[in-house]
Amino acid sequence: MPASPQAQSTPPRDGVGLAPEREADSSPLGHRERLIAAMATSIEERGYRDTTVADVVRLARTSRRNFYEHFDDRDGCFLALFDATNQAMLEEIEAAVAPDRPLGEQVDSAVEAYISSVAGHPALFSSFVRELPGLGEQGAVRGQATIERFAEMLVGLVDRGREVQPGIILRPLDLDTAIIIVGGLRELLVLSLQQGRELLELRTNVGRTIKAILIGTLL
Repeated sequence: MPASPQAQSTPPRDGVGLAPEREADSSPLGHRERLIAAMATSIEERGYRDTTVADVVRLARTSRRNFYEHFDDRDGCFLALFDATNQAMLEEIEAAVAPDRPLGEQVDSAVEAYISSVAGHPALFSSFVRELPGLGEQGAVRGQATIERFAEMLVGLVDRGREVQPGIILRPLDLDTAIIIVGGLRELLVLSLQQGRELLELRTNVGRTIKAILIGTLL
């Protein structure tokens, strides 16, 4: 997504968070994750446009041959990083939400996990926002699929809450409403990153708005 060039010393987890400096793993999966982690490190240090395959293999301490065994080109590695980063975010949000807590607390936990993840790696998310449209159809498809995955996760979190608290959360969340929530939040963070705003300051307003939508929809 966005923009404040402050770099984070610890990259996101799941592929993205593996330290490239470690001894190379002998398994193909280990090499792939190291290359993805190296792409994240290079983007946070110099941006995607100035990142080369040579930079990635140097940081991953592997070879060009190994790189091309896993990715067709630099864009392929970038898209794999995009997928890994979003997968990590999905898992963090799901882990943060306790279905037995009041609905408002569940929303606050989800918002905190989402915004903190983006705020922790502004250069990386800024790169996703800037570069994904330039990748043509494959970038557009990836972006749309990611919004749908986050919306489906939100529907699933509500379903999980209904199972635990059937007398409090009365109705399921429809996918259209979930897409409105996810898409609106994404656009707010994109604009805020581009404007250099402090993302963590958005938590209160974001939480209040999402609670209003869910209370009107679910209760």
